[in-house]
Amino acid sequence: MAEKKEKSLVIVESPAKSKTIRKILGDSFQIEASFGHVRNLLTKDPSTQNLGFEIENHFMPKFEVIPGKQQVVKKLNDMAKKVDKIYLASDPDREGEAIAWHVRQILKVPDEKILRIVFNEITPKAVKTSVANPRLIDMDMVQAQQTRQILDKLVGYKLSPVLWKQIGNRNLSAGRVQSVALRMICEREEEIEAFIPQEYWSIHTSLEKEGKVFEAELSKIKDKPVEKTLKNQEEAQKIVDYLQEPSREFEVAKVTKKTMKRKPTAPFITSTLQRAASSKLGFGVQKTMQVAQKLYEGMEIDGTPVGLITYMRTDSVRVSDDAQAMAKDFILGNFGEKYYPETPNIYTKGKQNVQDAHEAIRPSYPERTPESIKQYLDNDQYRLYKLIWDKFMSSQMSNAEVANKSLEIKAGDCTLKAGTSKVIFDGFLKLYNDADEQEKDADAKIPDLEKGDKVNCKKVTPKQHFTQPPPRYNEASLVKALEEHGIGRPSTYATIITVIQTRKYVEKKEKALHPTLLGRTVSKQLVAQFADIMDYKFTAGMETKLDQIAEKKLIWNDVLQEFYDPFIVEVNKALQNGERVKIESKIKCPNCGKPMVLRTSKFGTQFLGCSGYPECKTMMSLNALSEETDEENKESEVCEEKCEKCGSDMVFKTGPYGKYMECTNEDCKHRKPFRKSTGVKCPKCGQGMIVERKSKRGTVFYGCDKYPDCDFTLWNEPTGEECPECKSLLVKKVLKKGTVIACSNMKCGYKKEVEESAETSMEG
Repeated sequence: MAEKKEKSLVIVESPAKSKTIRKILGDSFQIEASFGHVRNLLTKDPSTQNLGFEIENHFMPKFEVIPGKQQVVKKLNDMAKKVDKIYLASDPDREGEAIAWHVRQILKVPDEKILRIVFNEITPKAVKTSVANPRLIDMDMVQAQQTRQILDKLVGYKLSPVLWKQIGNRNLSAGRVQSVALRMICEREEEIEAFIPQEYWSIHTSLEKEGKVFEAELSKIKDKPVEKTLKNQEEAQKIVDYLQEPSREFEVAKVTKKTMKRKPTAPFITSTLQRAASSKLGFGVQKTMQVAQKLYEGMEIDGTPVGLITYMRTDSVRVSDDAQAMAKDFILGNFGEKYYPETPNIYTKGKQNVQDAHEAIRPSYPERTPESIKQYLDNDQYRLYKLIWDKFMSSQMSNAEVANKSLEIKAGDCTLKAGTSKVIFDGFLKLYNDADEQEKDADAKIPDLEKGDKVNCKKVTPKQHFTQPPPRYNEASLVKALEEHGIGRPSTYATIITVIQTRKYVEKKEKALHPTLLGRTVSKQLVAQFADIMDYKFTAGMETKLDQIAEKKLIWNDVLQEFYDPFIVEVNKALQNGERVKIESKIKCPNCGKPMVLRTSKFGTQFLGCSGYPECKTMMSLNALSEETDEENKESEVCEEKCEKCGSDMVFKTGPYGKYMECTNEDCKHRKPFRKSTGVKCPKCGQGMIVERKSKRGTVFYGCDKYPDCDFTLWNEPTGEECPECKSLLVKKVLKKGTVIACSNMKCGYKKEVEESAETSMEG
């Protein structure tokens, strides 16, 4: 009689991941997804002040099945009763450990049937090894995740009412980490505003030897460095006149030739991937993580789901021995021995709190080159995979060799410098250059000169400069700053940046993060009243304590109690003493001259209203605030449209009511509001285009640009497509449950959902 085959169930978070694992484990395993968390902190429970945990009972949490997940829980239990073993295979981090524990809690089966497995990449070897070596759920990791969840809820639920009372807007919220990130952005804006540009001049020369011209810059006067010391044109002109004296000789004083080795840098971790994807691909942080998630969970390659990269939420640069061996084989086979180092490159991260259980982000199968699988990926997936593949493979390659050549040229009391570099062996640069630029060809730029050689001066050019303020943060540089301060973890960066923009505390303009008037007010109030919560070191220290809970070094509810006792004293003090704050802008009311203040309607829409209300009821769109933060908008920018009255060019300008167009003809000066076109022709008149417009209250709607001759309007943005049922225009509607495409004809009722991917925030 044949031995009965054991049946097993593997529970993962996502359906995409389950497809890949099903192919690896075969028919004896059933794979089912929990679709993320199945339980969350209990809501609407008076015994916990609706927080989901009992503060007076050592912060003991209470949980409930997430609304809408009852059917998932029932299905998992039905399947669990029919198998001999259950493997919990959620992601290999704290959030994944917590998901596994919550799934365990809802399964009504004996403990001995349930096992925990983890893997860093979804490959046959990794998955099968984890099944062969299961473990118990790590409750220390679970408690660390639980502590973070309770901390964040404490801060959010206790601080937000302070903002509601003081600013008078119940849509406001505070967050333990998001508010500190907002502070960074606001403080950078203050630095920029306080910055006073300083003038300085540099001196550049065109030198020639035997018909070969090269550039050199003044570096010293009487052997003292001159960088940024020439303060005005008068000082610069004296140097120009000195160098242009007919008797002035230019002689090579020093020639330095040096061959330098450039070492490859470590493969990506979460933060460096986000930064590289931003600078090289133009991806936002959230988009990077969404695309990476798909590459990790598995893509269809030749009809088979394949996990292409390792887990993308990590702060470890470690590389497994197997991956190193596969990279070596590929490099030797495709580039030759000189491209592989004598000893493998080993990387360590000199930073505390690195969760080194993970590996760096790398391709799961180094032999799968980007080109070999390009046909199976969309453009974003291909570009991100190529970035990860190139970076990892380059990290395992030989050093590059760069020949540097520099000259010092004496001209009386002045010393000029010239220099360039040339790659003489590309090494790892064959695949990836961190500097994102190619070294210049030294031989093409500087003649072959020796000490004592004379050169001719063809031209001396003074250049005016002004010192620049620090740049505003973009998503990538903010992630770098958060990481340097030890704030947040790999899983949280994307969520932090998304939340502060969703809350209208920050807006993105040409990739730069600008704090809004509301954001600056919120940050100012929080910093003034909650110094510890908003302190960089305090926030980083809390991250360290969470790590120590996971490492069995601290007890979770002791950490919470230590935080809560002084925190609640500050909250109560702020609620008792805090005065109502008016958020004043620098814009004056055009009717009465009083400051315009930020207001929020009962529907949550923000606008500017006169501080003299109710005597003065003047209102403006928030577009008027662009005058405060965007000085360059005052410059005239030529637009493609011609004046409809005289045919002259129109230019863009910005006034207190936003952007408008003005005729350049002095005798005409015709003006009209700027309307952003949707590119959709008006279905009513057939001549105009549908453009974005705003009501007096600042509400966006869409109408024909031939108004008032054509009065066609829509409340939602048209897609340009016809309804398949009634031929009316289809429009895009953003609802709480998601975005839908619907018919603009209210009597029709046609609609369809838009598939939008959303990143699942995981705890690193």
